Amino acid sequence: MKIVRLCILLLIGGLTAACNQSTPSPAVASAHPAATEAGLAVLEEGGNAFDAAVAVSATLAVVEPYSSGLGGGGFWLLHEVDTDRNVMIDGREKAPQQARRDMYLDEQGEVIDGLSMDGPLAAGIPGEPATLVHLAREYGRLSLSRTLAPAIRAAREGFAVTPHYQRMARFRLEVLRRSQAAAEVFLLDGEVPPLDHVIRQPDLAATLEQLARQGSEGFYKGKLAERLVEETRAAGGIWTREDLRRYQVVEREPITGSYGDYRIISASPPSSGGVALVSMLNMLEDYDLAAHSAVDRVHLMIEAMRRAYRDRAEYLGDPDFVEMDIERLTSKAYAARLRQSIELEQATDSRMLPPATESTEGNDTTHFSILDSEGNRVAATLSVNYPFGSGFMVPGTGVLLNNEMDDFSAKPGEPNAYGLVGAEANAIEPGKRMLSSMSPTFVEHDDRLAILGTPGGSRIITMVLHGILGFVEGHSAQTIVGSPRYHHQYLPDQVQYEPGALTAEQQQELTRRGHVLRELDNHYGNMQLVIWNRLNNRVEAASDPRGEGLAVSR
Repeated sequence: MKIVRLCILLLIGGLTAACNQSTPSPAVASAHPAATEAGLAVLEEGGNAFDAAVAVSATLAVVEPYSSGLGGGGFWLLHEVDTDRNVMIDGREKAPQQARRDMYLDEQGEVIDGLSMDGPLAAGIPGEPATLVHLAREYGRLSLSRTLAPAIRAAREGFAVTPHYQRMARFRLEVLRRSQAAAEVFLLDGEVPPLDHVIRQPDLAATLEQLARQGSEGFYKGKLAERLVEETRAAGGIWTREDLRRYQVVEREPITGSYGDYRIISASPPSSGGVALVSMLNMLEDYDLAAHSAVDRVHLMIEAMRRAYRDRAEYLGDPDFVEMDIERLTSKAYAARLRQSIELEQATDSRMLPPATESTEGNDTTHFSILDSEGNRVAATLSVNYPFGSGFMVPGTGVLLNNEMDDFSAKPGEPNAYGLVGAEANAIEPGKRMLSSMSPTFVEHDDRLAILGTPGGSRIITMVLHGILGFVEGHSAQTIVGSPRYHHQYLPDQVQYEPGALTAEQQQELTRRGHVLRELDNHYGNMQLVIWNRLNNRVEAASDPRGEGLAVSR
């Protein structure tokens, strides 16, 4: 009653800070029900959001092998209530020390098709195992053996094949067949398994148990590390024991910005997400989007996307290797200069903007959002890059390797399957982390909070932009994750949109203004969102209807 009376008095005085101390219902939204249930179980046993993040990450590594895994990496965005601190855990993969700038080019300097995508030569040094240990040691309350238990159980007991699993396995069928260990686990007699077939991974369970017992040394040193290196090199890879020994996660300051009364906290380089999001929001902030027509709003958002992605291509990379003026790129003044070239009645030709060169990024990733009863929170986006990563599983370990090396610029100016662009800042160098679009994000207001992110390759950043604006406009969590989306990434110079995202009238008017439109055959993305309304202490959790995830608030 004392807290209630105090809140009333402060509200009368125009303040809300004390009311914001209300304890929310815990919530987990992830791309797979087994992972959500693992996170909730850890919270119910006294763990905090960071313990739950370990459980969810590890379980997704088991039940979504096409999206993330111990052989991959990602970014974990944390808010710690006790210290009121935001931090990004950078568990992104790193290029092996024997990696070279031209390693995927032939004698004529042309990109060798598939070399940076398929097999162990495509794999960077994984960061997820080290991140799980770091989260448990530095932020969690429970032992690693406890938080990894759901994943170990899922690996031993197995999970049932779903239609989505079948689509992903069919897409990478030929590559999975090339790896005997991968084919034995993920296929059935060399073919896509039938629905409800159970995928069991005893070798992965043993690797997770060793990680629980020995921490990072159980993966990056000792007999497991020796086997990872020997088998990878025998199959054509370039990993060394030193690569594994030297891998470390990095704690980085997130990118912060504002949009009206809302504060944006998002991933920092080597993610391009936070910089691009803040840049787009800065450009849009001076427009009263609600006062514009629906088609004007679409046009302005496309033009903001175009400019932010051009800058992404030119300037961003691994901060340990590349000098970047982040303060300038995320400033209101810089956005104002970019905005000066936007014309309301005419699309900008991307060729009229300063040129940037092209690179690649995979499309299959995963995301989860967590809020605990104290207000600690995690937004994490994880990946092995393409579905099933490189397709190569290290025999006897259950570890399916990523193909994140494809996220580097193999050759400046060379287009790729996704058409995403990048320049010298993202060239291959030994020990370097490749640029990413993964954009785990918090959106804060005195009265409301959103925790969000999504997979989707080059479209991640614009999906999160749509999510942020939907939250600012007061839409429900389910409406935000389910709304159809459109996207522009500078090159190719086209507006990609989901079925239903643009009306026939909007398509006609956008075409008149000079936009090139491309309707996609399928829907994209798999957003996971938690919203906390502090005023009424209501928590909403929503999982994208495009996927098979589960969102629960208790």
